[in-house]
Amino acid sequence: MPQDFDALRTLSAEVGADPLLVQAAGGNTSLKDGAIMRIKASGTWLMQALEAEIFVPVDLARLRAALANGDPDSETPHVFTAPDNASGLRPSIETTVHALMPQRVVVHVHCVATIAWAVRADAEAALAAPLSGLHWAFVPYARPGLPLARAIQARIKPETDVLVLGNHGLVVAAETVADASALLRQVQARLQQPARAISRADLPGLTAKLAGSPYRPAPSARIHDLACDPLSLAVARRGTLYPDHIVFLGPGLRVVEHGAALPADQPRMLVLPGLGVALHHEANPAAQAMALCLADVAARIDPGTALRVLSAEEEHELTHWDAEKYRQALPRQTAAASSADLMRG
Repeated sequence: MPQDFDALRTLSAEVGADPLLVQAAGGNTSLKDGAIMRIKASGTWLMQALEAEIFVPVDLARLRAALANGDPDSETPHVFTAPDNASGLRPSIETTVHALMPQRVVVHVHCVATIAWAVRADAEAALAAPLSGLHWAFVPYARPGLPLARAIQARIKPETDVLVLGNHGLVVAAETVADASALLRQVQARLQQPARAISRADLPGLTAKLAGSPYRPAPSARIHDLACDPLSLAVARRGTLYPDHIVFLGPGLRVVEHGAALPADQPRMLVLPGLGVALHHEANPAAQAMALCLADVAARIDPGTALRVLSAEEEHELTHWDAEKYRQALPRQTAAASSADLMRG
């Protein structure tokens, strides 16, 4: 193993345990070692990096050659998995993004502070001041995977080590794990915006409304802000803000107005204004984490801000993508740990 692989695993676990940086199976990290790149496996959770084998070796030289030649196989990173892949898992759907970056260490996160900027219609112009002095680039939204890699390819320069991905998240890169960690924290601090104060949910009223239904009150006080903070609700009503929302919660936001019946089609999450947020009893920890992420993002955006939301075509592209179907189908083995994280607030 590369000398600093243990340091990457430690950073991955640390980042993965912070819901303001990573939610559920989102985010990925990698380390290049000559012709091999070790990258987080699709569908695994970064918080497990110290307790499970979540990294997959990829033949970096072959993958880069495929990207350079326009080979359609580069859309399916598992084709480039190295022979010594003991876990049998597939590499991250973002493998091509990591391969494009020349630096040894790449960290991609769904940083809440970054997303609150990246969903703005004027994101690139608005980011110029807080990111001044850094080697950064803004990449307009493209579907994760090869389309995103192509969009990045069109924007980066040799010195670029910070990427803000429109409607998506943040990528930082460096030659060492320590430098990547420091750069990540620096960008997160520069983009930090205060969240509005937590509102109090009407849990007795919510529980009464949900009686006899397959829904339960959300486990975190912060999630209920979507229903009890009118400003956050106004933001969330605008549409799907980033890919993992639709992947784990479905498109947009399902709002049950006062006096209305619960919907018969049973979406994974319901917002009941003035009462709170309900999650379907079958909602897994990934859905819970994404509900919390939406509340955290919405609480950092002024409802008067012009936003860029995903179109119906972009939503369809995500829900019918085989790579996402694979990621969702993997067993979830982090229920206890992630549920504990969700109780912060």
